[in-house]
Amino acid sequence: MLKLVENATKNLNNQAIISDGKSFSYQALLDNSNTVATYLLQDATDLNEQRVAFMVAPGFDYVKVQWGIWRAGGIAVPLCITYPLPSLQYVIEDTAASIVIAGEEYATILAPLAAEKGFRFIILSDIPTQASEEKVLPELNSERRAMILYTSGTTNLPKGVVTTHSNIEAQVSTLVESWQWSAQDHILCVLPLHHVHGIINVISCALWSGATVEFLSSFSAEGVFAAFQQGKINVFMAVPTIYFKLIAYWESLPTAEQEVLTVTLSKFRLMVSGSAALPVSVMEKWKHISTHTLLERYGMTEIGMGISNPYDGERKAGYIGKPLAGVQARLVDENNQEVAVGQPGEIQIKGKNVFLEYWNKPEATQKTFTEDGWFKTGDIAVVEEGYYRILGRDSIDIIKSGGYKISALEIEEVLRTHPHINDCSVIGIPNEEWGELVAGVLIVNHPEIDLKELNTWIREKMPAYKAPRKYIIANELPRNAMGKVTKNDLKKLF
Repeated sequence: MLKLVENATKNLNNQAIISDGKSFSYQALLDNSNTVATYLLQDATDLNEQRVAFMVAPGFDYVKVQWGIWRAGGIAVPLCITYPLPSLQYVIEDTAASIVIAGEEYATILAPLAAEKGFRFIILSDIPTQASEEKVLPELNSERRAMILYTSGTTNLPKGVVTTHSNIEAQVSTLVESWQWSAQDHILCVLPLHHVHGIINVISCALWSGATVEFLSSFSAEGVFAAFQQGKINVFMAVPTIYFKLIAYWESLPTAEQEVLTVTLSKFRLMVSGSAALPVSVMEKWKHISTHTLLERYGMTEIGMGISNPYDGERKAGYIGKPLAGVQARLVDENNQEVAVGQPGEIQIKGKNVFLEYWNKPEATQKTFTEDGWFKTGDIAVVEEGYYRILGRDSIDIIKSGGYKISALEIEEVLRTHPHINDCSVIGIPNEEWGELVAGVLIVNHPEIDLKELNTWIREKMPAYKAPRKYIIANELPRNAMGKVTKNDLKKLF
């Protein structure tokens, strides 16, 4: 039996999920996911790793479908509910999904594709509320493939990351232990559910622990704070852009309302930020508002979470922390040799949390592992006083200019401290003389910002070779569903 399912049987009467104004127990989740599994199996006894893609809104239905796919022996392939048809088609075709499930509101998007491709197309409302017959569900080995999630595709075409049930159990159990989850926890989910952050860190950790997951029908800062004010939620996880929106909303409120919210937030057990680098300025503002130092951690689709600031202990601004229990991490140079302490290197990860393979891409899979089995993350970091500090993604955040390797993230942190800059992104653009030229895209709050003065200002803060040589003022930064800036889109501006 899957560990998530086994744990649920120990918490039958606990409240598992709140969504659409309704509350569902663990018993209801087990019964409903059993019904989904039975419906998927039809005359079969095991889906035997057939890929089942599903486009279902966050909430109880999403979880019962995901669990139903797993319990029937299938591989769950969550589809992003905001993606256009070509992106959905790419995932369905790439995984060769033989079954596709859609919530009623998404059925019209996928129906023409179903007619063309001939896969089994199930509209969620067609699944009965109760199984017509009791069916024995397959016994599942934990080494079976469980899920295919697609990488963000910020630097190239998205790849399907295959995790086994064993991988998922390792990713979840490590976080449950490290972040001290319990059945008394109550978390609000505001994250998209086609990524590790929402699926593993929020839903799976909560349901593993007998805790409650609450869903909002749609995101708004006002809605999030209203949910907080109910007084039950004590754990919250989000990406930096969400914290940015919550801060802006809080700052717009009268002082009396601000104070009420601060009292509510101060009672939380844990607040986490991830999926993109947390600007130090956002961390400091949130601490002022909530009294909490956000716990920043580091993960990827391929590894779940690998490195985290401590639950108990110092959480250092600008750092991602130390390797989690059961996860090995090291920094290596271009020759795959471990670097000296204080020197930058690529993060490599080893452990049961690391994914099995890229779907149907054996060469890409082989290329991303070292001969001795370490996963190459492509992220560059340095260890200072035992804590890892990310310098950026080797392919996009490490700018190679004039013989130097420059961290775009480091420059961004400095630029954000300027009073006229709300946000920014730094990239390297091709240049014959320098190799790459450091360039910045700025979101400003002062239309008359003097770029010459800005240049003088930043050169007082860092060496001249790191200072951007070109700037563009923009209204907003292009981001993907997880709030990461898509830097390849920014390069086109230049």
